[in-house]
Amino acid sequence: MTKARPLVSVVDDDESVREALPSLLKEFGFPSQTFSSAEEFLASGEVSQTQCLILDIAMPGMSGRDLQQLLKQRQVRIPIIFLTANGDAVVRRQLLARGAADFLLKPFTDTALLDALNLALQNE
Repeated sequence: MTKARPLVSVVDDDESVREALPSLLKEFGFPSQTFSSAEEFLASGEVSQTQCLILDIAMPGMSGRDLQQLLKQRQVRIPIIFLTANGDAVVRRQLLARGAADFLLKPFTDTALLDALNLALQNE
């Protein structure tokens, strides 16, 4: 019996990201769900099923940083790969120090995403 691949949830307010990433994740062999906001993800019922979270930093409403903090407060341990269009070394260091698995700058390569996924899921 083969082990089911981990569910990867994508939370990004950018529709093009939500449309493109599921196809790429499927190519890599990962099932995925997409959400347009942190609030939608939290209300979805998929939080407990998610084994890796690809999360935009800057979104209307609850930011990616806020969601990371909320999950930590709730003691929900999901590896997070942050995405951003605005690279900032200070923010990157802060997010990694707070437990993020990786930090990718948009646009990123397929290989960079796969490497980040493998890093995030290495302890699964």
